[in-house]
Amino acid sequence: METNEFDYDNFKANGFLMLFLSFVLLGFSVWFFFLGVNGIIMGSILLVLWIIMMAGFIKLEPNEVSVMLFFGKYWGVLKDTGFWWVNPFTTRRKLTLRARNLNVEPIKVNDRVGNPVLIGLVLVWKLKDTYKAMFEIDSQTMAATTGANGQIAYSVAKQMSAFENFVSVQSDAALRQVAGQFAYDNNTASSDELTLRSGGVEINDRLLDELNARLEMSGLEIIEARINYLAYAPEIAAVMLRRQQAEAIISAREKIVEGAVTMVKMALEKIDEEKIVELDADKKAAMVSNLLVVLCADESAQPVLNTGTLYN
Repeated sequence: METNEFDYDNFKANGFLMLFLSFVLLGFSVWFFFLGVNGIIMGSILLVLWIIMMAGFIKLEPNEVSVMLFFGKYWGVLKDTGFWWVNPFTTRRKLTLRARNLNVEPIKVNDRVGNPVLIGLVLVWKLKDTYKAMFEIDSQTMAATTGANGQIAYSVAKQMSAFENFVSVQSDAALRQVAGQFAYDNNTASSDELTLRSGGVEINDRLLDELNARLEMSGLEIIEARINYLAYAPEIAAVMLRRQQAEAIISAREKIVEGAVTMVKMALEKIDEEKIVELDADKKAAMVSNLLVVLCADESAQPVLNTGTLYN
């Protein structure tokens, strides 16, 4: 992925050393105030320098960076963890590179055959390119807040919330795009066709590719995307449930009939092999009918005592 991001290579000093020097400067400033008029002037100058110097301190934790701007010019990104002192006239925008979760609430979409379904997903995302994130999308305006004194303020939390909002909107669009390419299940598609219910890893991979393609311009990266909620929309859920129940009953009946026919065949073959009784075609037909009734019936068979012959 092409990027304009580069590391900050301008002057930076150890923050503890500069903090010590700032206290020395403050001490000289106070000392000059006791030397008369000329000392007050010099002390005032040193005090102003001390105030300016104190604005240059910056602290970065692991997986934190700071985008450096000098009167609007991009000076790179400071990635070195620790306590530093940099040019106090630079504008610094702290960002976090840590992974974050986003739980996208279920939305209603139409699958490939037009059935309305509810589908939600969970994302793991992180900031990858600070330049694109800060300057290719309008994240700074979204993150800006106006304080009580009318000044515009920025914070890491607000900035990352702006990124999260961008990811949320794009994930909604990507989810609709991918879900519309597949049927909900095999009831409305061929048995070997990929569906939302059976797709699993493949559907998640499609989502991941679609999301990263949409977010490439923003410098944000999706590490993992997976569907965590999938159901028919309420208006058709009851109908689809009845259809699934009917299909389950039919499937169960098929298994029962298949098993019953196998058992009847085994019974007839066993009778013939062991010469238990000689059965003609009519007797075999009657026996097959009776066995199938017994084996396929929902309720227990009621025995009937025949006091005559098979033909009377």
